[in-house]
Amino acid sequence: MASGVAVSDECVTKYQELKLGKSARYILFKLSDDLKEVVVDKVAPSDTPYKDFLDSLPANDCRYAVYDFEFTAEDGGQRNKIVFVLWAPDSAKIKPKMLYTSSKADLRKKLVGIATEVQATDRAEIDHDAVLEKVNRK
Repeated sequence: MASGVAVSDECVTKYQELKLGKSARYILFKLSDDLKEVVVDKVAPSDTPYKDFLDSLPANDCRYAVYDFEFTAEDGGQRNKIVFVLWAPDSAKIKPKMLYTSSKADLRKKLVGIATEVQATDRAEIDHDAVLEKVNRK
């Protein structure tokens, strides 16, 4: 815990449900109000479109997210990759951005099986095509 922020057990439980049970499309995580723990903010059903994920990211605050990203590979086959997102918009205050960035590694260590990571400060860095390009990299 480089930042002193813990990760709640619920974060790991919900992630396992997304990864193994395919019960969710994405999970948003946030820092608790006392800034001492990463907690689950939102779990979206597996049929939720990508646009809803983008709309759920706050304009002026940071979030972590895991997204079960479905795409068609270059060989034509359907693929899924779990994408980890650090959302830290330019409009967020400095202290939350620092806390989210310094606590990211602690959360990532607990979420085994992440295929791709995206750090985004604006919508262009997280739009569908930008993420598709990242997951298609070999």
